[in-house]
Amino acid sequence: MRLGVFTVLFADLPFEAMLDRVAALGLDAVELGTGNYPGSAHCDPDVLLGDPSRQRDFLAAVEDRGLEISALSCHGNPLHPDESFARASHETWRKTARLAVELGVEVVNCFSGCPGDGPGASRPNWVTCAWPPEYAEMLDWQWSERAIPYWTEEARFARENGLAKIALEAHPGFLVYNPETALRLRGAAGAEIGVNFDPSHFLWQGIDPLEAVRLLGRGGAIFHVHAKDVYLDRANIRRNGVLDTKHYGRIDERSWSFRSVGYGHDEKFWRDFVSALRMVGYDGVLSIEHEDGLASVSEGLEKAVAVLRSVLLREAPAEMWWA
Repeated sequence: MRLGVFTVLFADLPFEAMLDRVAALGLDAVELGTGNYPGSAHCDPDVLLGDPSRQRDFLAAVEDRGLEISALSCHGNPLHPDESFARASHETWRKTARLAVELGVEVVNCFSGCPGDGPGASRPNWVTCAWPPEYAEMLDWQWSERAIPYWTEEARFARENGLAKIALEAHPGFLVYNPETALRLRGAAGAEIGVNFDPSHFLWQGIDPLEAVRLLGRGGAIFHVHAKDVYLDRANIRRNGVLDTKHYGRIDERSWSFRSVGYGHDEKFWRDFVSALRMVGYDGVLSIEHEDGLASVSEGLEKAVAVLRSVLLREAPAEMWWA
């Protein structure tokens, strides 16, 4: 297993300066944003697509520093009820998929998206309750009329164009937000659909990431992994539960807040998490995602690297006597 970083936190740096920073940290891989929510500061499909010369220079800059590209990421909302927003998300995803194939990158990270409440909607509507009955009816429409047809077609597109893995990040606010919804879409749309596994999104919902790894990993549905932690404020949870719409900056009032690896859960959790991934056969990259409102980029990233490097060294499988 290798250690990488989602480079959006270095969006202010030029491409090669970003790579130098990553290499200086002793990391193995970069996950590059290509548009939509992550932006495309370091990997613009409009610049690279169909240009072998630029692509060779681009890949050489990565490889000369001993790095690899773990994934291209274009998290957007292609199911958005605003047609222009949905179209932009869709076009960026399609360009990213084509670019991934041209660059030899096998994983593209996305969100599943979330539609509105019906054909006339203007904003997404994430259903969290089955009653009153119109919520269940709305959810059925979102899946049967929007999500399954869209992702079935995109899985076909990926298959026909040589992209092996569409990794949907299970994220509340979108239709795919937990293992059950991820497997539902994978079962309906095709084996090209899997997950970008981010334990922080599961932890605050009350999902045990180790159980989620077993459930998703048994069927080979874990395509990529984010390393991001979350702090659970037990007092605020006891008062208000885990659904929390307060601004991320109001950390002292929130039930949970994203933190750098090691600031939310201890090293034992991360050792157990890596062990669970190994047991289901995942041997890819742990891509550090920094979204910590209490730590600078340098502090948060260095903390995450230190914890995960220690974990990976301890968890490195030794040669067994029966091998």
